[in-house]
Amino acid sequence: MKAAALALLRWCGVMLVVSVSSAAELQAQSADDALFACPTRVDRIGRILVPVMINGRGPFRLVMDTGASHSTISPHLARLLGMTPEVDKPVIVNGVTGTEQLPSVTIERLQAGEVVIEHVQVPVVETAMLANADGVLGVAGLTHERILADFQNNRVVINHSHNRDALAGFVRIPANRVEEGILLISARVGGVNVVAVIDTGSERTLGNLALRDALHARHRIRDATFTDVYGATSAVSSGEVALAPVISMGGAQINEVEMVYGDFHIFEVWKLLDRPAVIVGMDVLGSVPALAIDFARSELYLKRDAGTLAIVPSPHFGR
Repeated sequence: MKAAALALLRWCGVMLVVSVSSAAELQAQSADDALFACPTRVDRIGRILVPVMINGRGPFRLVMDTGASHSTISPHLARLLGMTPEVDKPVIVNGVTGTEQLPSVTIERLQAGEVVIEHVQVPVVETAMLANADGVLGVAGLTHERILADFQNNRVVINHSHNRDALAGFVRIPANRVEEGILLISARVGGVNVVAVIDTGSERTLGNLALRDALHARHRIRDATFTDVYGATSAVSSGEVALAPVISMGGAQINEVEMVYGDFHIFEVWKLLDRPAVIVGMDVLGSVPALAIDFARSELYLKRDAGTLAIVPSPHFGR
């Protein structure tokens, strides 16, 4: 989910530490639902959830999205806050599958730990991706912070980078920031050079048609099936699902990834239509013991698994 809001977000000095001990604050949630750094496993794609206070109420659980610089809330949360979405103040939302003008509400203060966003219009978005979450916390607009998602210990940490040293036991992968704030890294898929977007808001890893065609020229993509792909808008796209060749990102080798290829709208938004590109989603990112993103240094870190650099996500989710 990628939202283009009408006002720029202002991110203030941050120190957010979320662990399982915070679960007591989330009333009426089961122990499994209260997970913050949810790992990817055979029967479930993981998520990163952050407790957020809105206008002094909460905490509410928002999905942390490194592919979005703006936040959204669900219709349920808008009702809970006593807010009526304003159709005469629409916000343009660019999702994976299309673009749409959606009604918005004005939030006077949104706080996640010491991250503070004041007086901002956010779209009210209904999407299956949220499941039981209350919205999306867009973090691509961060500039001086480091985010750590520890899936083994159910913990999320956001603090100032202060140009800190590289994390011990992690694979360091250099990245580039673009205008939208998203992180791009250089990668290879089956020997094809690709631009990879690190997107914790995407459940699945998605490839564009340029990548699919380049792979067809080198490999025979076997056993492809077709599926419907949904995003933040009402538009639905068709995607071609196939097991991808080995993905190489820095020192990490990623195997057994079911990639969905398609002519997805978001690649056009990010100007990534004409060259092979991939959105690395939580099916991959949630399969490592921990990951970190240092926005100040423009670096991605993936924790080594038992001393190896290989990452093997579990395919066939829900199949």
